[in-house]
Amino acid sequence: MEDGNENAPAGRPRGNVTRRRILQGTAGAGAALASAGIYEMIDTFAKPPSRPVAADTPPLQEQYILQNEPVVMVDGSGVESRKGTIAVRVPALHNHVITAKLTVPANAKALREAQHHLESVLLDVERQFPPTPAGVATTVAWGLPYFHHYIPTLGKASGFFKAGTRYPAYLPVDVTTSKKEGHTVYALQEARTFPSDQPPPGFGPVRLEQNDVAVLLRSDSLANIKAAQNAIFGPGSNRAGSLFKVTSIRRGFSGGGFYGQQGLPSKLALAADIPGAQSIPRQAQGFLGFATTLDSNMGPGVIANLETLPGLTDQWPHGYFKQGTTMHLSHLFQDLVTWYEKNFPQYADRVQAMLHPGLSPAPAPGTLALQPPGQSEAQVAQGVRRYRAYGHTGSMSEVDSTTSAMTGNYGKAYPSGTTIPVRGDFDTLDNPFHYTSDPAADHYSKTPAAGLHFIQFQPTTEIFNIVRLSMDGHYPDRTLPVAPRSPHAGINSVLHTTHRQNYLVPPRRHRSFPLAEFLV
Repeated sequence: MEDGNENAPAGRPRGNVTRRRILQGTAGAGAALASAGIYEMIDTFAKPPSRPVAADTPPLQEQYILQNEPVVMVDGSGVESRKGTIAVRVPALHNHVITAKLTVPANAKALREAQHHLESVLLDVERQFPPTPAGVATTVAWGLPYFHHYIPTLGKASGFFKAGTRYPAYLPVDVTTSKKEGHTVYALQEARTFPSDQPPPGFGPVRLEQNDVAVLLRSDSLANIKAAQNAIFGPGSNRAGSLFKVTSIRRGFSGGGFYGQQGLPSKLALAADIPGAQSIPRQAQGFLGFATTLDSNMGPGVIANLETLPGLTDQWPHGYFKQGTTMHLSHLFQDLVTWYEKNFPQYADRVQAMLHPGLSPAPAPGTLALQPPGQSEAQVAQGVRRYRAYGHTGSMSEVDSTTSAMTGNYGKAYPSGTTIPVRGDFDTLDNPFHYTSDPAADHYSKTPAAGLHFIQFQPTTEIFNIVRLSMDGHYPDRTLPVAPRSPHAGINSVLHTTHRQNYLVPPRRHRSFPLAEFLV
């Protein structure tokens, strides 16, 4: 295969880390699972967060919630401090996603056997490693191709479904959107593109993927993740690899600097000699230099469940997918040179692009954690009239939150403006993936690049779509007069999306081949 440098947004590495060591995209899936390349460095210098090994409670039914994720108070430099005023969740250091197609025959007997086999393997992993970042937190998500191809009709009646229920009628219904549209809309929808979606030159259109399954693994230990990956995707009768054909392996990292040491984005970008790396603040949680897991910007508790908010879906009180959610997975390149040197050379420029125009932050380039002020849609529009620009979080702060005070189905009160989605995104040096089964279609390159594997959990895909459109200045009742890839449109000008897919994350009890038990 060609080197692929014509597709490498970050340029050829010039430092002390070779392309072979960094990425193994052209090797077989087994070899790629065994080798982590530059990510091996993380455990040699990153201090794992202080958290219990075992969870305080039994494994949650909510697969997407990261148990034992501490919240620390940080100062403006993003470091934990007694004088800190900003609450930030401390994510796992290592984040890996493996996507796959199924190799299982599309019949009831084979699927039931596969269901028992996978669940047995997952339980073995949990017996070895607690389902926390100190062990391995595992999330199994299923794409529409799985349901369409493998679960065409439910042959058995149950307390959830009538016998003969056909795809997609057994999927969770997005009640709110269905009422608005006048027809049935399901909580899980096919991925779509957005106005600002623009891959780098030579990439072609954004690839809307069609994987059957995606497995998210999060841990502070690379060795733990490797063991879990091997159990789920490796060969052998006591492993589940025979069920899958791996299509991609996506690896990355987050944080590392909350306790004063150099953060992973700065350390690894410098090691790989990524252009613009020298501008990343030393303790930054992400490549763009701002904290991404602010507690106020993450949905609290189980708010992102399908059934938590009254009337949102049909899963309360006894839905099969109750305690599940939907997941969006995408890959984006991040242009650090354009961010730090061209479009936003001053710290104040970057603050206004990330939050909203008109802010006058203190001139402290090392400041990493800023509490974003909320903006209404009217305030965003007013800012555009005054500054001819809008900011990233400002544009989304109203549409990703509750619009009024409400009490959830579990009795918890949510004030107006409570964030609904839960983010799980992480930075990467993959270009675009650590491994791909289709290097040509995925435009794989061995050259490392600053990227982002974006993950977000929300009750319905439509919520993600609305939030993502607002990021481009498109609201249900208006479109802002700013080109969506303009430097005046938040951070859009430095992001280049290449892949998208949406998934359904069942509750833990149905994580292994959901609905297979109803086939005949």
